[in-house]
This record gives sequence, C-alpha cells and structure tokens, in this order.
Amino acid sequence: MRSNLFCLPLFVLAALTMSNPGQAQPQPTPDKDIRWVGTWGTSPQLTEPQNLPPSPGLTSNTLRQVVHVSIGGEKLRVRFSNAFGNGPVAIAAAHLARSASGGAIKTESDEALTFAGKPAVTIPPGEMILSDPLDFELRPLSDVAVTIHFHETASRVTGHPGSRATSYLQTGDSVSAGDLPAAAKTQHWYILTGIDVAAENSGAAIVALGDSITDGRGSEPDRNNRWPDDLANRLQANGGTRNIGVLNEGIGGNAVLRGGLGPTALSRLERDVLDQDSVRWLIVLEGVNDIGGSSGTNSPVAHNLIAAFQKIIDRAHAKNIRVYGATITPFGGSFYDKPGHLAARQQVNDWIRTGGKFDAVIDFDAAVRDPTNTTNLLSAYDSGDHLHLNVAGYKTIADAIDLKLFEN
Repeated sequence: MRSNLFCLPLFVLAALTMSNPGQAQPQPTPDKDIRWVGTWGTSPQLTEPQNLPPSPGLTSNTLRQVVHVSIGGEKLRVRFSNAFGNGPVAIAAAHLARSASGGAIKTESDEALTFAGKPAVTIPPGEMILSDPLDFELRPLSDVAVTIHFHETASRVTGHPGSRATSYLQTGDSVSAGDLPAAAKTQHWYILTGIDVAAENSGAAIVALGDSITDGRGSEPDRNNRWPDDLANRLQANGGTRNIGVLNEGIGGNAVLRGGLGPTALSRLERDVLDQDSVRWLIVLEGVNDIGGSSGTNSPVAHNLIAAFQKIIDRAHAKNIRVYGATITPFGGSFYDKPGHLAARQQVNDWIRTGGKFDAVIDFDAAVRDPTNTTNLLSAYDSGDHLHLNVAGYKTIADAIDLKLFEN
C-alpha cells in the first residue's frame, strides 16, 4: 500500500519554449503588469506502473483532461510538467476549451495554446513549461478541458494519480475534436499541473498542502467535492474573497518527512507552494501517514513532525505567506489504529492548537470527531474505512474554516 518513490531533481521553475524540435529555450520575460494567480493546480509525482496511461498510450495520441477552476479571469496560462520523466515530452499541439460533458467540449470556445508564439513545444526531462498568455473568458468554478496531442513521450510519466476526474485518451490527432467518443477513460491526470489567471492586485491564492484527505479520497469522481473545492465555493459566495484562488496540492499517501507516496511535503514545499505566484496563505493538513507508518510505541514521530512543521512555517514566512495549521482528523478503527499512533496524533494536535507557531489554527479534528469517542470519526462523516472522510465530512471541514482568515 505504501511505497518509496525515487524522485528525479525537482524541475526548474522557469518557463521553457521550443525554438527547434527537441530544444527548449527560455520564454521572454513575462509582462510585469500581469499579476498571475493560480486558479487550479495539482501536485505532480512519478506515475506508478498501475496508474500509467491506458492503451493506446500518450505517444502520437490525444489526451483530454477536465479540471475545475476556482477563480475566473480574462487571461490565463497553462502549466505542463515533465518533472519525473526520463526523456523528452513533445507536445505537438495543446488546446483549451470550456467543457461540455464527459469528453465533449464547447467548440466555439476552443483556443490553441502557444509557446513563444509556436504551437508545439518539447519539455526536457526534469523540467516544466508555461504556455503563452491566452485571452480567454474563464468563469469562476467552471470546468475547462485541456487537450494535448503528443508526439514523443517519456516512459516515466509525470502525473497525478488521484485526480477524481475522468480523462480521455484517443488514438491519433483529435486536439480540436468536439467529442472523443472512442476514447479510453482513466481517472488520472498526466503532464498537466496548473492554470493561472491574470488577476487584480488584490488577487491571491491559498495552497492546501496535504495527503489523501486533501486530495479527496472518499469524494465523488467528476463532482468536485473535495474539501478545497468546497472552500473555493464558499470563497466565491463571499463578496470579500471572490478574488482568492484555491490550489489543491494534496497527494494520496503523502508523508511529511519520509516514506509514503510522491515527494514528501518538505521536499516539494518549494515547488508546490513557495515558488507559485501570488500565494498568500498555506493550509497544512499532513502527518497522518507519518504517524501511521511509524513503529508506534516510543516512536519519535510526533517530535519529528512538530520540528518539520516549524520548518514549513519558517520557510513560508520568509516568503510572506501566512501558515494555518489544520489538526489531524481521527482514525480510530482504521488500519492506523494503534495506541502509539493515537497518542502521537494527540500530541501533534495539542502542539498545533497551543504551540503558537501557526498564524491560525483550523480545527478539522473537532469538526468531524465523534463527541462520544474522540479518537473516531463521526459515522456521518466516515467514508467507510474510518480514516478518509465522505462528501459530507469534506463539506463539514471546509465549513469549519473562518473566511475572515483570508479577508486581509
């Protein structure tokens, strides 16, 4: 269930474009008058064998991926990553359009992305690229489809297994097709990692850094009811926070310090949080997989997590990012339920609540625990495994967040 993944060096966070096949060159300096804010994002990792693209595969074929944005805008750019690739990824063409339903798009909205003015780009291994800015009426809380026609791709694929969204993979070049009726379907994202919008000076983003509870295990596929989605809905409904984007940087099975799935929270902090544009707030909900993977009795895991959280706080504060600590939710009755693990969770939560290091505390634990047995989730919020929340549970923890934390 748990595995250690070998991680190539983190990709260079600079925009790259293709001046000739196989060679990427830096983009021109972005317009200094544009304030870019993330409206959607996902944390890339090395795709495990069981989560690789289905037949017919990416090479020479078309991949359509549907994502749900938070804030809107009239100009955007799209981020693609080959962070964990062992070879180049050649994009022959990439388009963006409003999603209709399933693998269909609203064809009147279909627009081609460019890279330094060209339709094609090659992403070297270990790197990422940003598209040129595109004029596009992006509506808040809407679904958009990013369609990529690939040439060459790497055998080690950069992706995000826990998309909880259906992607469509069809043979050949169908980058502008209104629908992909013959496509293979998969609930994973590949290569695509973010969308930014040009925003007013007051625009900013929240990053949710977490594990499977943030990634949305227990939520409904294609329904966008993870807790960061619910938070985005609340922000849009509140007049003072409609310019705030939400970026879900959760990875299922992720750990803060070691083990788990994907790069650890500490190792990916720079990429997923600190180097993103216009991030003003960070919500940290991590640690349950460190605790669950520890030996339990007399383990130093709680002490080590507290020290790691302090490092995250210090590094974020150095970038003028406010850090909010979310308490670890109950897991009594789950496969992590051991006396030493329960004690470690309580020790970490006590420090989050009373340590005074976070800029604010968001008490997810109190919102969803069973008041008669506080080591367990309330049954109404339990997905069934006694660890992950269900849709009602995710909405409850999102509702527990005080929106005033983001109004100044």
